[in-house]
Amino acid sequence: MSTLPKRFDTVEAMEDFMTTPSPRLIADLAKAPGDILVLGVAGKMGPTLARLAKRAVPDRRVVGVARFSEKGVRESLEKAGVETLQADLLDRSALEAVPKLPNVVFMAGRKFGATGDVPLTWAMNVQVPAMVAEVFKSSRITVFSTGCVYPFVPVESGGATEDMPAVPPPGDYANSCAGREHMFSYFSARHGTPGRLFRLNYAIDMRYGVLHDIGRKVRDGETIDLSMGHANVIWQGDANEVALRCLAHATTPTSPINVTGPETFEVAAVASEFGKLLGRAPSFTGKPAPTGWINNAARMVKEFGAPSVPLKTMIEWNADWLSRDMATHNKPTHYEVRDGKY
Repeated sequence: MSTLPKRFDTVEAMEDFMTTPSPRLIADLAKAPGDILVLGVAGKMGPTLARLAKRAVPDRRVVGVARFSEKGVRESLEKAGVETLQADLLDRSALEAVPKLPNVVFMAGRKFGATGDVPLTWAMNVQVPAMVAEVFKSSRITVFSTGCVYPFVPVESGGATEDMPAVPPPGDYANSCAGREHMFSYFSARHGTPGRLFRLNYAIDMRYGVLHDIGRKVRDGETIDLSMGHANVIWQGDANEVALRCLAHATTPTSPINVTGPETFEVAAVASEFGKLLGRAPSFTGKPAPTGWINNAARMVKEFGAPSVPLKTMIEWNADWLSRDMATHNKPTHYEVRDGKY
């Protein structure tokens, strides 16, 4: 990915770019032999991660498991050569019927609506991980987690590091995500299961993400809340690549890694940049807090190298996409939330 495109004319062009494997990914997956299972494949990131894996190792099985409630996702995966299985991961018997493949990427979880149905949130984010950790104890497991397991840290600190305890601020979502990590850590230590805890904060493409949210508000003349005044983001293609490469960088017991862009940006500054690109002056409310969910990406950069897509390019891509009123997932990130209620 040495030469980055100036823009993406279609969703298909964007996803083709995002699912093109790098030599680094191909080399690392050669060190993690065997087929690949993606649990919770039908979310925002899962389909492109599964397709990226299949293109990187076309001679291996890549199997995606989900309920597949959204129309067309299953068919598009199968067209790309990814096998699919329909299953409810809350059903222990259904989970045990899933093939025990050597490599597992666990992507299932519940965020939005977490406050509305608290028991379901804890079941998805704690009970399911406990069952998966037991059922797939002989596999390597990359566990999708979140930077929200950390407490808020001072913006000028450089971000939370992996050595900081997972003690999030109040809220069922963040605390249940800490519970997810504790389940995988417990069973990894008990059974010697290699893995990594993939603390992501935040992935973006042109259809969703922190940059999409900021840029759309600028475009549409909506007021931007500066309460959460700083953030980190990473291109979804880079995040997917690191997740798959973690299979070759698994530790026993499992260990955390922050996955995000190395740049911490000011929301107001990014909004102003969108304003220049879109020809609209942004409107603000609130005052940036001195703390936030800011993550330090130094360990990721040391292990895997810097992300291929810098922040400036991501802003330009999003501005171009929004200016043409292209496809959106219509799923706001709610990155500005500070009370933990999603």
